[in-house]
Amino acid sequence: MLTRRHVLAGAAVATGAALLPASIADAHGTSPFGLGVASGDPLPDSVILWTRLLTDSRRPVEVDWQVALDERFRKVVRSGETIARPELAHSVHVDARGLQPGREYFYRFRAKGALSPAGRTRTAPAPWADGGALRFGIVNCQDFQNGYWPAYRHLAGEDLDVVLHLGDYIYEYDPHSRFADRNHTSPATPGLDQLVTLDDYRNRHAQYKTDPALQAAHAAFPWVVTWDDHETENNYAGLTDEIDDTGAQRQTPAEFARQRAAAYQAYYEHMPIRANLKPGSADLRIFRRFDFGRLARINVLDTRQYRTDQPGGFPGDFGLPQAGLANTTGTLTGEDQERWLLAGLDRSPARWNVIAQQVMMSRIQLPNPTGGLPAILANLDQWDGYAPQRARLLQHLVAAQVRNPVVLAGDIHSTWMSELRVDPDRLEQAPVAVEFTATSISSDFPIAFDGPLKALNPTLNPHVRYFDGSRRGYLRCTVDRHAWRTDARTVDTIEVRESPVTTTASYTVESGTARLHTS
Repeated sequence: MLTRRHVLAGAAVATGAALLPASIADAHGTSPFGLGVASGDPLPDSVILWTRLLTDSRRPVEVDWQVALDERFRKVVRSGETIARPELAHSVHVDARGLQPGREYFYRFRAKGALSPAGRTRTAPAPWADGGALRFGIVNCQDFQNGYWPAYRHLAGEDLDVVLHLGDYIYEYDPHSRFADRNHTSPATPGLDQLVTLDDYRNRHAQYKTDPALQAAHAAFPWVVTWDDHETENNYAGLTDEIDDTGAQRQTPAEFARQRAAAYQAYYEHMPIRANLKPGSADLRIFRRFDFGRLARINVLDTRQYRTDQPGGFPGDFGLPQAGLANTTGTLTGEDQERWLLAGLDRSPARWNVIAQQVMMSRIQLPNPTGGLPAILANLDQWDGYAPQRARLLQHLVAAQVRNPVVLAGDIHSTWMSELRVDPDRLEQAPVAVEFTATSISSDFPIAFDGPLKALNPTLNPHVRYFDGSRRGYLRCTVDRHAWRTDARTVDTIEVRESPVTTTASYTVESGTARLHTS
């Protein structure tokens, strides 16, 4: 019979441990828990518990874990042992089962004689639960180099059940920050302005995880995460490299598959996510759904791994709207994920049906910031580049009478609250869904677009009820049987670690309608 000692000895000959840059390891002394703790993917009876050990060991490490009803751990209800393996960067993913639905818990780890900080988590309500309220935050786009993260400090202080992260958890660019303590880790191949190797991605994720504000937000709530492009490379599509890459940056599909495999593995290693990783594979399914009783069903999409290339071949994927309208074979989701999504919407018992994904679904006409021709541009990396699939989805919402559909998005570093129509030019038609797009935690919105959009949205994009590209922050949502309220929570500045937060906009949609009202 194999004992735990045999397992440990056998695993020691596997791939060598990922060694962190000295700057990261030294900053946290001898504690193996310098990257914090996190929980995620809550179900009614289980939640994923995560940590990654800071260690220079090339051997597996035993890790104990506990789940308790109280923060002093006097009432431990679940506990166990697991192994942090070097081939997975000594990351830990515990699926803590046998928990009670809709309940708050506390968790912690012990390894190498040290005790981790305690985290707080919460399970989803029972499947039949049909009352109460769901409170959650929406975050995305946290460029470490662009500034600090006071928004996460305030998010950690909110009263939430769960946080949704809609992508761009890390950025792949070379070190070039104006803040001395925010320069990116150096990749194995400087000058490419992108990451390539597994160690490149691991070190970047670890650097982001050292931020105390991010650690606090992770420790406060369970998170549901999905990636966008920067966790791998800007504006990639499937196995197609970024269109603007040239020279040594440009990769064949086979070369890019190796890079994507490294990026996806490092993402898994650093996220509290329930997924089946096959190390070395360029594929990792992360689209999944979560039911919060009969109140809300959240369908979490992956609009990167399966998408076809952005149409038109325009630099930066900004170009003529007609290219997206003509993209009849294009897809953001791939056929399998699209079928999965439609089936989940059709069979949903929930009062609110959420599509949580990365890029804006609303049609957005952008004024050319140069003042030249063409006068109107589209961001073809968004759903505007895949207009036929968008129309197909919106038409399905109507035909299948999907209850209270709500689309969530990030990516564009600005706040948008919009109404979605099958034909955006037919304002006399009733909208079929609403969309809330969260601004970034720290990534910049192109300032050349901010003023013109605020001035021209009533004419170019009249379905947009609110827009702001000048502020960083997050969205806070409160949902009950009768209404959905979204608050834009924004900070004054990201130039410092602490900055006041204010509610700069609040919009409500009542159950049974798809119209936004100011609150």
